[in-house]
Amino acid sequence: MTEKEALIAINTVSGIGSIKLKRLLDHFGSAEKIFSSSKKELAALSGISEKIAQDILKASDAKALKEEEDLIKKHNVKIISILDNDYPVNLKNIPDPPPVLYVKGDIIPQDDFAIAIVGSRRASFYGLSTAEDFAQKLASVGITIISGLARGIDSSAHRGALKAKARTIAVLGSGLASIYPPENKMLSDEISRSGAVVSEFPMKIKPLAYNFPRRNRIISGLSLGVVVVEASRNSGALITADNALEQGREVFAVPGKVDSATSFGTNLLIKQGAKLASSIEDIIEELKLCFKNRIKEIENKTRLTEDYSLSDIESKLFGAISDVPKHIDEIAQESGLNIDSTLSMLIHMELRHIIRQLPGKLFVRKNG
Repeated sequence: MTEKEALIAINTVSGIGSIKLKRLLDHFGSAEKIFSSSKKELAALSGISEKIAQDILKASDAKALKEEEDLIKKHNVKIISILDNDYPVNLKNIPDPPPVLYVKGDIIPQDDFAIAIVGSRRASFYGLSTAEDFAQKLASVGITIISGLARGIDSSAHRGALKAKARTIAVLGSGLASIYPPENKMLSDEISRSGAVVSEFPMKIKPLAYNFPRRNRIISGLSLGVVVVEASRNSGALITADNALEQGREVFAVPGKVDSATSFGTNLLIKQGAKLASSIEDIIEELKLCFKNRIKEIENKTRLTEDYSLSDIESKLFGAISDVPKHIDEIAQESGLNIDSTLSMLIHMELRHIIRQLPGKLFVRKNG
């Protein structure tokens, strides 16, 4: 049994979460050594009952492991363990990262620049259209959209990113062989082709209620910030916001009507200090420092050149900008684009350090 196979096997044990697994790994040194230990040695560890110890040893059964691996292969799923270099950086830095991720699709370095959009399953038309609009605009400037594939706001957020032909990641509260809700199976397939569908749960795990709070910490953990669009008093989106705060992420809330039940949670978050988000500019302005710091890390690591590989539209915009500050209205007029498209492209170029934005929506070339 390899180390990765051992991690897959131990991940199937009910009652072993990320914290207990870390305790086991710290004590025994590797997942393989956990399985070569006796029931008595396992049960001697704090938090490991005799039943859990017995279940751990049962999980090493070759037949059970093969069944899980067959499902992984059948559904075209990849396993990324916390020991792998391609494990998401944002997620690795939370207090309780999942030891194993089941991934259908691909997680790429660009996904470090991610924003989560979450909210009510029973959303209003206002909430659904706002979630889709925010996701589309954020995705169009190169930001990956994270959400939970649930009905309502989550689905709209994923669709907005897909509408922009950009990246989105769905995090499930079930195994990848049990897509939930079932009507989102086609949506999950579409997401996996241009992003990823992710779970920490073994393949056949059903969407049980107590899985979703665990799922929510991954949604916030993959992101630099969480945007809550609509949330009722007991919404799971508020749990995601709490997770974000504990993980040191930014929390944004879209204001809603004071007499709307689905606006209770978002308005409460704003009262408690969440950043009010009435446009994507509110989000990007707040996170600009995070983006710049992360870009610097990437530049230092990869020694990026000044070859920006501009698209045709970006080249047109870049040609309209000089070392002298120019207002966005003038840039849009010269490039022949509308204001929304111009702003989206300029923000994308700014995040890549091609141009700089000055106060008053003025833009100059990077060295201007």
